[in-house]
Amino acid sequence: MYNPQLPTDGNTAQSSPSLNAGAGVFGKNADRNSNERIRQLLKGFGLRTSLIRLKVIDALLVATENDRSLGVRGIHSHLLELDIPLSFLSVREVLKRLCSEGVITLNADKSYSLHQQAAALLDGSA
Repeated sequence: MYNPQLPTDGNTAQSSPSLNAGAGVFGKNADRNSNERIRQLLKGFGLRTSLIRLKVIDALLVATENDRSLGVRGIHSHLLELDIPLSFLSVREVLKRLCSEGVITLNADKSYSLHQQAAALLDGSA
């Protein structure tokens, strides 16, 4: 019978806090804080957090900061540039779900943007 408290290969791996001490040096701290904001946003809308939802919303935030608008193809291309191998259909389905839940809106030019209520939640003004 499997016992998770016993090591399976005879090695007892100890987690060392010093291994994670330099996380901020590589920029993971900023990314983590951004992800935490998006996690809270999804939770506020009653949605589970998933990697694809995090990345899609992050892509929309980056586009907004750069005064760009992105459609399905633009978001998919952005994710591919970041070496996130998601299918076009997966991205489209996530966008449709986020739209139906009111997190993002589909604009007249077929681009997507954060809904005003979602932007207010991210800014902490809601």
